[in-house]
Amino acid sequence: MNIGNEIYNQISYTLAAHFECVYYVEIKSNHYVVFENIQPIVTTVFPAEGENFFEDAIKNADKYLHPDDIQRVIKAYDKESLLSTLDKNRDFSITFRSIAAGHITNMRLIMILCSDREHMLCCLENIEDEYQEKERQKKDLQSAQLHARRDDLTGIKNNNAFIEYVDSIDDNIARDKDFKFGVVMCDVNDLKLINDTRGHAFGDEAIRATSRIICETFEHSPVFRTGGDEFVAVLTGKDYEQRDKLLARLRSTSEENRHSRTGPVIASGLAVWENSDIKFSDVLRRADGLMYDNKKAIKNAKNVDSFKNMDYTDTPIPPERKRLLDGLFGAFVTIAGGGYIYLNDMRYDFSRWALQLVDDFGLESVYMYHADRIWQNYIHPDDKEVIKDAVGVIFSDDPQVEPIKYRARKPDGSYVLLSTRGFVLTDSNGEPEYFGGIIVEE
Repeated sequence: MNIGNEIYNQISYTLAAHFECVYYVEIKSNHYVVFENIQPIVTTVFPAEGENFFEDAIKNADKYLHPDDIQRVIKAYDKESLLSTLDKNRDFSITFRSIAAGHITNMRLIMILCSDREHMLCCLENIEDEYQEKERQKKDLQSAQLHARRDDLTGIKNNNAFIEYVDSIDDNIARDKDFKFGVVMCDVNDLKLINDTRGHAFGDEAIRATSRIICETFEHSPVFRTGGDEFVAVLTGKDYEQRDKLLARLRSTSEENRHSRTGPVIASGLAVWENSDIKFSDVLRRADGLMYDNKKAIKNAKNVDSFKNMDYTDTPIPPERKRLLDGLFGAFVTIAGGGYIYLNDMRYDFSRWALQLVDDFGLESVYMYHADRIWQNYIHPDDKEVIKDAVGVIFSDDPQVEPIKYRARKPDGSYVLLSTRGFVLTDSNGEPEYFGGIIVEE
């Protein structure tokens, strides 16, 4: 009997009972392998064995992580920083949301340094039940007093708590005119438009994501949600001293979100206490004005071309039209029998594209306004006129869709030949209302 293999298998099965996935990583070479007989949530996108654990983890992050958690988890996979933490604590953990199979699942990533200090275990634990139980416990433990000062949606302090805090600041000002503090005003860009076009669930998530970003940026300061889309952070101490740097970081995160379409766009303004001020409200008023200046600058920004930044659209698609588009798209997928499917609502120039096409070509979203302009960026320069002419025909008074072929670029820079067969659907008056098609890679 091979005692070593038997022990190894026993350990593997024991871990399998607790974790969704356990990887064994050789620190020096980065080579990794998954324990046998373990069926991880992410096996469809993360290989069972490979030569560079850290590179593969980062490369595949967008395929199994919730968009708002990607950067935080990627940061955790920084090898040098991770090893430094493990050298001190022997283990490290971080929670995130998985989007495997189209479902959001709360997970915990646990990194453990082995006793030989040459290997490490990467364990993925499904904590959805734990998360849901904690959520239930939170609700059970809420007192009326706590509820009156906490925002239900974000968990941070609400406007009632803010009013009380302002009173305490004014008391400090009355006692000490040299008391130093700053005020950061923030709001979520185009929250109403997000609610109208994508639904209140998306709007709520945008608010929660905004709260997390502000709290993580000004981690030493109290943060309040003072209105539907408005937040206030009051900076003192370390955050006050680094206020310009922190504001720059917040705006950088917002700008990255605007370009990557992976999170909320946040307008912000910072003002500090000056000797000429009398009350907290004087500083708040200046911060509010500077926030609106920043908001205007964001709205005037050029090259905004994705669904998550609604400034790009002329007329947002109403929820009922989006639901109709989704229903037609689902029916089209059912009968198509293969290929990349796309469908466009011509009244609003709003499209839905197959998820597989989005993944294979590195597009930002399955939903897009002005998809023809976005798709043009992927077309081989010599074939752009083919697409331009085809789109022109579709939007003409006499739309006749002919099959076309052209080359499109994949994320690795290579071009593949695509064949497209399209169609136009008209309304009861014979006016073109939808066009769609099937794209097949040859």
